[in-house]
Amino acid sequence: MTPLTSKVCVVGDFAVGKTSVTERFVNNQFSDKYLSTVGVKIDTKEIDSQALGMMHKLVIWDVAGSDEFGATEFAYLRGASGYIFVADGTRPDTLAVVEHLHGQITQTYGPAPFVLLVNKRDLESEWIVSDEYIDALADAYENVYRTSAKTGDDVEQAIRRLAELIVEKEVRSA
Repeated sequence: MTPLTSKVCVVGDFAVGKTSVTERFVNNQFSDKYLSTVGVKIDTKEIDSQALGMMHKLVIWDVAGSDEFGATEFAYLRGASGYIFVADGTRPDTLAVVEHLHGQITQTYGPAPFVLLVNKRDLESEWIVSDEYIDALADAYENVYRTSAKTGDDVEQAIRRLAELIVEKEVRSA
């Protein structure tokens, strides 16, 4: 049986850890070297889907950081089955960017499954984002995770949850 293939876009502001989260999930690796993504970087990973009883191939589009989408970014997002929004817990403005980008995407392409990763949990002592704010986001958006691409904390769990949400949507619309 052919695996379900889903396009997933990773979006968020500059330097929040989008590429690092993707690299952690796809290759279980982390690099301290910061290289800004230009355009889009595409990776794939197949995971065993319990709900499908078969493999689920995630084609992950790591979109260059931005606080506002233009025509090019929207072209990258076309056809996405779900989104990984990434913010930086040490920079509260990146959560406002995520909320703005989520609104832009929903307005342009309609609602889609997503998870929100508040990244850099390994630097939690430096977080400026309050627990109350993250709890409020969790109430509003449901699937909010405090992650660390560096240590791997909750990265796999969050993206597997997104894969489940995508499968649930596919099953409902079939």
